[in-house]
Amino acid sequence: MNDDKLIIAGKEFTSRLMVGTGKYSDNGIMQAAHDASGAEIVTVAMGRVKFDDPNDLFKHIDFSRYTLLPNTAGAYTVEDALRIARLAREATGTNWIKLEVLGDRETLLPDVGGTLEGAKILIDEGFIVLPYTNDDPIVAKKLEELGCATVMPLASYIGSGHGFLDFSGIKIIIERCRVPVVVDAGLGVPSDAAQAMEIGADAVLVNTAIAMAKDPVKMAEGFKLGVQAGRLGFIAGRIEKKVYGSASSVGAGLK
Repeated sequence: MNDDKLIIAGKEFTSRLMVGTGKYSDNGIMQAAHDASGAEIVTVAMGRVKFDDPNDLFKHIDFSRYTLLPNTAGAYTVEDALRIARLAREATGTNWIKLEVLGDRETLLPDVGGTLEGAKILIDEGFIVLPYTNDDPIVAKKLEELGCATVMPLASYIGSGHGFLDFSGIKIIIERCRVPVVVDAGLGVPSDAAQAMEIGADAVLVNTAIAMAKDPVKMAEGFKLGVQAGRLGFIAGRIEKKVYGSASSVGAGLK
């Protein structure tokens, strides 16, 4: 599948699994899980980075191997998200940003109005914006029209592990948006990732389900395989669902 490229803002990737850096028990396990995942994009919550700490997680990410995707996790206002994004660019030199403007501290659902506002400002400032959003196709299309490099709708609440509660909104987003659709938040097991890919998502982002697993390294490999299997299933084209059974060998052995 090396010729099946994920392209974001003109940059090619072989892996369609993005991974995070939060909630790992230690940085060594994080490194091993990243390696097992086969991911090429790693997202980091800039609010958690301590550049003056010799054991900071930044020291445990090989940036010659991974594309860094800073994120604005923890921002509940547009102003906070913009401040974090600008600091991230200053500190890391990348203009890629995963935009998160949260609207509620319990559900961690996005503030879509704030997300749209923040995306417009950041795009005008030259950022490549990958926005976390809900599964509303209208909002997703507006983000695309603003110039976002992807749209990243949630499957379910961040960190919940519920997987998909309802496919309908994301299916419409996939049908209507021309930029890559990355399912972000709520996936719990590799089969959730496979489902996302089977319905035509371009990629998935997984953090908690890997980091909090009993064996993060094995779970990371599982998600890698789930993404690959789901993508192959989508490319191959599933059979039509039928009401009744259909024998696989019609008439075999009959005279």
